[in-house]
Amino acid sequence: MEFVRTSTAQREGDAPTRDRVARTILENGPSTAADLALRLDLTPAAVRRHLDHLADEGVVESRDQKVYGTRGRGRPAKVFALTETGRDSFDQQYDDLAVQAMRFLAETQGEDAVVEFARRRVAFVGRDYADIMAANPDLTPAEALARVFTQNGYAASVRELPVVGEQLCQQHCPVSHVAHEFPQLCEAETEAIASVLGTHVQRLATIAHGDGVCTTCIPQTLKTDPKTVPTKEQA
Repeated sequence: MEFVRTSTAQREGDAPTRDRVARTILENGPSTAADLALRLDLTPAAVRRHLDHLADEGVVESRDQKVYGTRGRGRPAKVFALTETGRDSFDQQYDDLAVQAMRFLAETQGEDAVVEFARRRVAFVGRDYADIMAANPDLTPAEALARVFTQNGYAASVRELPVVGEQLCQQHCPVSHVAHEFPQLCEAETEAIASVLGTHVQRLATIAHGDGVCTTCIPQTLKTDPKTVPTKEQA
């Protein structure tokens, strides 16, 4: 019985570290055990132990790592991504209420009202993008957008793709469960991104539809002139 008490105490003591592992995946997207060990200054063995526990709880799941460009020999590395259950533990406590409200809006006001709401919800994109580009003219448009989304509840970053351009990656989406039923929310985000950049962009994946990260391909463009970006008053 002493062994059981000790094991339970150890599991409880490990909880803060497991939370750090889960949050690191949230902020950086699907990650290998080696990447997590490096970020958290833990041994790979310790990280794998925490990942096993999180997997048993349904918080994370393992997947084959996506490879961009030519893949070398051998099997792709395993990455660990948050499941819907894992995301629930962060800031989606009001999903059920939000879904019910959206359903009511759709039933009583129609599709156009849902679209208009979705567009208003992402008005921050045009508003904040103008400020960030004006204050940080050395940022690329994608880097500025990553800051916009991060400060509005998304954990966003940029990945450079050879020839194609840049890829805006949102490792977290605060409305992913609602967007699963109402894709107009995702469509409005894509529309807002294209609007501030003045160019066509392509949404490649969304968390709302089961992907580990929301990704938007942004073609190679010239630096955006902050003077051409809508101001707060115009957005």
